[in-house]
Amino acid sequence: MPDATGLELLARELRERVPGSVVGTEHFRGKGAIHVAPEAIRESLEVLRERGFRFLASVHGVDHYPEEPRLAVHYELLDMEGLDRVALKLRVPVADPHVPSVTEAWPTADHQEREVYDMFGVVFDGHPDLRRILMPEDYEGHPQRRDFPIGGEPVLFTHNETTTPRWFA
Repeated sequence: MPDATGLELLARELRERVPGSVVGTEHFRGKGAIHVAPEAIRESLEVLRERGFRFLASVHGVDHYPEEPRLAVHYELLDMEGLDRVALKLRVPVADPHVPSVTEAWPTADHQEREVYDMFGVVFDGHPDLRRILMPEDYEGHPQRRDFPIGGEPVLFTHNETTTPRWFA
């Protein structure tokens, strides 16, 4: 969105066409975002498609730890003819991280929703093949969450190879 007024006009139209969908708006550094209720994401994206935002450029996850609802999903839409962009953002709690999948209407969201599921644990209801895409199937946890332990295995160097867990014995 080039200006905050255009963003508010778009949000007003979305409120009128999909009642209860808009939670708020944000315009920061020349970028506009409309915060929507998770259950209204499909209808909201369709309204924006009709307005010319026909290209779903990105679906990605965000962890707002320690705030609650903590997990967020951002949808970046482009209007290729009008040279415009807008983001739809929604938030869900960790206790119930369910969002309707938009893959049926926006096929490009297929792998992106799987990545958000894998890295953040957001479940996309209705996704045709929701399974891990980057981590092994038996992996426990979601590595992009901010409370994920950042420990790991010790790295062997020449200065600690005799003390790190006796691998040479």
